Formats: sequence, C-alpha cells, structure tokens
Amino acid sequence: MRMTVKTKINDYLKRNKEALSTRSAKVGSYSFLLTVVVVCVLIAGNILAAALPSKWTQFDISAARLYSLTSDTKAVVTNLKKDVNIYWVTQAGKESEVIEKILDRYSDLSKHIKVEKKNPDVYPTFAKNYTEEEVQNNSIIVECGDKNRYIAYDTIYQTDYSNYYTTGSVSSSFDGEGAITSAINYVVSDELPKVYTLSGHGEAELTETFSTQIQRQNMETEDLSLLNVDEIPEDCDSILINAPTNDISEEERDMLVDYINDGGHVLVLSGPQQEEKLSHLKEVLEAYGVSAVDGVVVDSDRDHYAFTQPYVLMPEVADTDITAPLVEKSYHPILPIAQGFAIKDSPSGVTVTSLLNTSEDAISKKEGFDMSTFEKEEGDLNGPFSLAVSVEVAATDGKMVWIGCDTLLDETNNSYSAGANLNLVMNSLSWMIGEDSQTVAIRTKSLDYNYLTINESTAAMLKIIMIGIVPIGFLLYGLEEVLRRRKLS
Repeated sequence: MRMTVKTKINDYLKRNKEALSTRSAKVGSYSFLLTVVVVCVLIAGNILAAALPSKWTQFDISAARLYSLTSDTKAVVTNLKKDVNIYWVTQAGKESEVIEKILDRYSDLSKHIKVEKKNPDVYPTFAKNYTEEEVQNNSIIVECGDKNRYIAYDTIYQTDYSNYYTTGSVSSSFDGEGAITSAINYVVSDELPKVYTLSGHGEAELTETFSTQIQRQNMETEDLSLLNVDEIPEDCDSILINAPTNDISEEERDMLVDYINDGGHVLVLSGPQQEEKLSHLKEVLEAYGVSAVDGVVVDSDRDHYAFTQPYVLMPEVADTDITAPLVEKSYHPILPIAQGFAIKDSPSGVTVTSLLNTSEDAISKKEGFDMSTFEKEEGDLNGPFSLAVSVEVAATDGKMVWIGCDTLLDETNNSYSAGANLNLVMNSLSWMIGEDSQTVAIRTKSLDYNYLTINESTAAMLKIIMIGIVPIGFLLYGLEEVLRRRKLS
C-alpha cells in the first residue's frame, strides 16, 4: 500500500522526536544553550568593559610606570573646579600610544577635563592660536578660559646628550605627567606666586634648568634691587639671593630682617668667599641665632663626601618638611666648597632647623680656598656643622632658608646629585610660599631599559612552540574529548 504524504510526515516527526530524546541529543542541546549563554555573557562583558574608565581596564606593567599618575597629580586634577581642555595635536595614524593612554588617565580622573584630538592636516592653523613655535606631532595644548600652555613633544620625550662625547651614551626620559600637571595647574590658577631675585651684588644668573623648573612650578620671577626701593613689593612671595659676590648694605640688611619678621620669605644660596666676607648679609642669619663658620668645610668621613674629594660634601639629610621627598627616595644633595653653620640660642618665637649635616669628623679649614691639606691645622674648627638651615618666625609665619654653597645650582653639580640639588631649592621655595613640597616629586621617568636579546635559533624555537605545538596540542585535546563523549553516548 502506498504511503500517503501525511503518513510520511508523521513518520518523519516521530523519528526526529525519538532522536531528540536520546542522551546524546540532550547533551548536545545543553552544550548549545550553554555556548549561547557564554557568548552573550562575553558580549555583555565587552560592552561593559568598553564603558568603564581605562584605569579599571588597563594596567600599567611598564618598567618606568609611564601610564601611572602620582598622588600629586591626582590631588591637582580631582580638585579642579574649572573646565580644562586638552588638545592633542597629532596626525591620523601617527598617534603616540603612551601619550594617548596617559591622557585617558587624566580624563578619567575628573569630569572637568576634556581631551580632544586635533589633526594638523585637517586643522592646519589651529595651533597657531596658541604658539608661534613650529608645532611637532604629538604635542599638547592645555587651555582654561583665556590661559593656555603649549607642551612640545620634545618636552614630553627628553633626550640628554651631555654624556655623549665622554661615554658615547645618550639618555632618554619621559616627562609627560610633570608637564601636563604643571600646565593644568597653571591655566586654572588666578594668581601665580612671584619670586624676586635680588640683584646689584654680583649675584649669579639663574641656570637654564632652574629657570625651567621655576616656570614648571608655575612661579614668576623678577629682578629686585633694594637700593632703589623704599620697601619690598607687596606681591613678593619670596626673595631669592643667589650666590652674591659683594656684600649688601646696612639698609638692605635691615629691610630683609624686617621683611622676614613681618611674614616674608627669603632663600639664600651663599657659601665661603675668596675675598668679600659678606658681613652684613650674614648678619641677617645671625639675627635668628645662627652664625656662619669661617672657612671651607671638609669631611673625612667617606660616607659624607663624593668623588674622593673631602670638600665635595654629600651631607646627611635631616627628615623635615622640606627634605622629606629627598629622604623618601634616598637622594643626596652635593655641595662642593660649602660653609658650615653653628646654631646658637634663637630669639623667642623663632625656630631654627638644620636641614643638611656633616659627620662629627668634619672640620672647617680656616685657610679656605688656600688650604694645602685636608688634615686639621691650628685655627681650624671641629664639627659637626650644619650646611643648610631653615628659620621660622611663629608670630608672622616669616621664613628663611640658607644653604651654604654658591654652586649648588650649577648644572654639573645638579647632574651629579641626580637633581637632588634642584629639588632641595624648589622644595624650600614651595615650603616658604605655602605650597605642598611634594609637588616637585613628579620627576621624569627614565626610558633607558635593559632589553632581553635572544639569538635566531631561540627565536625560531619560540615561534614553533607558540605557533605550532601549543595550537596543535589544544586541537588534539579537543578531538580526544569529542571521541570520549561519543563513546559515552
């Protein structure tokens, strides 16, 4: 009897129902549903991860921590009350991955920061509104209201050729965080601290490194001669006296002492002199119970001098508000040809603190620059000595820091100290002006790494393992699992 169409359909459905009722079919159905669920979870997870801030989804495993922001930057950015625009001037396809990630970190920290790319090929005249310099690719412009600052690419990635002709080496560093944080702090500040540099006494010019750091710390500088003013300007946040070679007058001495007693701030870098004694200038220090010891300090303790020269001092750093960042990171200022100080009884309401100290083996050579031996001779004074002191007047918050070395900020000496000399000076200024001394701790990050080098045979072996053996192993494991399940069913 010929089978009708209806009978065939019913027979087909019956066979499929019986097939779906088997154990293998049920396992297959569960596997399919589980696969669908897993895929949906993965898709949802990727969508959620894309919406999360980069700080939660991207981790900085770079050796120099290039993408990580310090607590100082976080304090500045999270407390923003004004909107800041960061324009990243970069060509399409030539973006710096490091700069992109660090800018993401800034935008994640505050809703007041907006990062926007500006392709110079599309907007060729955009950067001209902010700088007259030739704008390099991957440069940055930070803007808030009418204030802005241009950060050139070679400011972010710095290359030091100073040792090239002696050692053949070139060092590279990354200063993205320091430059960007400084620019943000600058554009949101209504008024900048002003540091007046005393002139008229043969003072040394500020070094390029120090001038750059002053600008980066968002401080303004201006020359000041006390000889042609009746009083110190009201907008003066601090006076810097940098390595004078001639003494100040009695009138200037009195103006400085009155200024400190009335709440002013003075930073002095002055050590032993070959000819001029700078008597009136030192009387400013003596007004607070500290006297300068005649001569040049030498230290016979090998832990307290550098380069086999007992007069190139590497003093012990006291743990104070000014020096805490140096102590924390084990930095040591280097003071060549320095003068010692003796702390006596200070006037009531005045606190004197020693910042840098020699060992007990130190002596002050009375002959000074004319010394013929590092051994103690008649007239030399025994240590220990202080090489830098801070003075605080409690009633008015007047402050002074005196460091007994003329060449502290010399480029070479600062380089020998790995920047500790500059940090000490900047910390002193910040402490007096009232800013957080930790802000100078945003240091450049070295890009000089030691790379792992492997030969060609090892590289070929790694390729075979990663591209061949590992995938084939997973494939064989999968086939074995499929065959095992078929046997069970």
